[in-house]
Amino acid sequence: MLDLNKLCGMNGKTAIITGAASGIGAGIARFFANAGVSVVIADINEELADKVVKEIKDAGGKAEFIKCNVTKEADCKELADKVAAEHSRIDILVNCAGVARRHTVETLPESDWDLAINVTLKSVYLMCKHVVPHMKKAGGGKIVNIGSGWSLKGGDHAVSYCAAKGGVWNMTRAMAIDHGPDNININCVCPGDIDTPMLKSECEQLGGVYDEKYKEECAQRPMARLGEPKDVAMCVFFLCSDMAPWVTGSSLVVDGGGIA
Repeated sequence: MLDLNKLCGMNGKTAIITGAASGIGAGIARFFANAGVSVVIADINEELADKVVKEIKDAGGKAEFIKCNVTKEADCKELADKVAAEHSRIDILVNCAGVARRHTVETLPESDWDLAINVTLKSVYLMCKHVVPHMKKAGGGKIVNIGSGWSLKGGDHAVSYCAAKGGVWNMTRAMAIDHGPDNININCVCPGDIDTPMLKSECEQLGGVYDEKYKEECAQRPMARLGEPKDVAMCVFFLCSDMAPWVTGSSLVVDGGGIA
């Protein structure tokens, strides 16, 4: 019989996950740690990040928090260098940090455009810029960028978010071409509506109430339910594992059939 733990090859690896203090990022961190991965949570929210680290450690996993503003190159370089020095290598990078500001192009403040692009897209560039060299030295690695269903199609009142997530997807393809020869797999996971603080924030920005009625509306898709962080985490895990050695430059939509 197959030994799935051995087949996955994740036990003992080191992963940096940005935006992991809450939401999808936290779900990925918990799932990875439960599989034996040493997780580095990179975020600016110390309070929430410390709670995730404690939860993981209390469950017997390995996790640490390193404060990092992923829009600042100095922070990203310091993070990558520190993790590589402490763990000897960086096996996995998951770029999950993101910001959604729900506006049309007419109503979007320039400051919100800059925030969405910097946190959601620029951060992927900066983190990859400083992690890829460490992966190359180690002989390879896995990078998963968290996109969105709106990486692949447009959405209403979300012009900056769609621009940023569309950029994340096409940037993923470009990097996969550049770094395939370095044995670095780079893929994009594109979630639909996931029950997270970000979805609640988007609802409230549009003047709604994040209640059961709203969640039922979000669940109007073939699988007839709202997504959970674990739904995304399992797909990211697959792409980062030894079970996906020949998958790169791909997008995996995780949305219950929402854009099918």
